Amino acid sequence: MPLEMNREVFITCAVTGSGGTQDRSPHVPRSPKQVADAAIDAAKAGAAIVHCHVRDPETGTPRRDLALYREVTERIRGADVDVVLNLTAGMGGDITFGSTEKPLPVSEKGTDMIGASERVEHVRQCRPEICTLDCGTMNFAEADYVMTNTPGMLRAMGSMMTEMGVKPEIEAFDTGHLWFARQLVSEGVLAPQALVQLCMGVPWGAPDDLNTFMAMVNNVPDDWTFSAFSLGRSQMAYVAASVLAGGHVRVGLEDNLWLDKGVLATNAQLVERAVTIVENMGARVIGPEEVRKKLNLTKRAPVAA
Repeated sequence: MPLEMNREVFITCAVTGSGGTQDRSPHVPRSPKQVADAAIDAAKAGAAIVHCHVRDPETGTPRRDLALYREVTERIRGADVDVVLNLTAGMGGDITFGSTEKPLPVSEKGTDMIGASERVEHVRQCRPEICTLDCGTMNFAEADYVMTNTPGMLRAMGSMMTEMGVKPEIEAFDTGHLWFARQLVSEGVLAPQALVQLCMGVPWGAPDDLNTFMAMVNNVPDDWTFSAFSLGRSQMAYVAASVLAGGHVRVGLEDNLWLDKGVLATNAQLVERAVTIVENMGARVIGPEEVRKKLNLTKRAPVAA
């Protein structure tokens, strides 16, 4: 397909993920206040959407604690800057198997498997405009860790998100994930005109070469909205690549810790650099209100505790 550059681009900042990066940079936020402050700073720097995980405030390890999600949500919603809130729903689908000769029982360390309702309970309570839906099962870089999202689990979670009025951001780590996402739309589990994040360079998903990226882009339906990112040193290259291919962009410390060689970044600095790239390409960075209109999002208050 011919390229059609995107002239009106929104930036998502993924402020802290669930990977073990908390001890590799002092800028990776841990506490709800740190996560919220990083998100607010990213919004002031030009991010229209902030994508948030929560961590244990002391150790920095990933958590699924409802109270932590509520605090992050309330701090961001109470700030003096507007931003679209995107919460992860990727936690609770982790399996770490035993040895290659004795894979069962699975290892208690690293295994975190819960039901569909529990996986989206923080979404029900916090009511972000967007939440993620990892649209497939995948081996990750760790030797025996599998991100597990079965078709039945995805249908259940997707239906709940749709009923809540929260827009799923389909996380696609390979072309098969896009194939199944299109199936979910055809079944009515997800609404038409879906939102998808193309996740490039995550071992062992789609590699971040441009031929694979364009194969991913070409599998996104014309009436969907897509964004893309890659990891580490490829992060800013994919800002330009995604805009050129007609998409939007994601940056942030979830995916990349570095501003330059030997220079650790903050989330706001990564957003500022993305803004510069987008504007130097002749495109305009759009804000949260325009994003809500474009994606048909509704900003709601959290459910009372």
